[in-house]
Amino acid sequence: MATITLEYDIRNKQAKQMIEIIQSLGLATRKKSGLEEALEDVAKGRVTTIHTPKNKK
Repeated sequence: MATITLEYDIRNKQAKQMIEIIQSLGLATRKKSGLEEALEDVAKGRVTTIHTPKNKK
């Protein structure tokens, strides 16, 4: 599989629609960001404990 990086103006409605059509046809997928993956893990219950760093003084 090849990786293609596209840069486009998200405010351009035609470009956005074209990308959405390509994705809906299954011809391309969008890579999730780390934050999106983490939020998905929490939502699906794959994370049971969330550790936060302690405030250092």
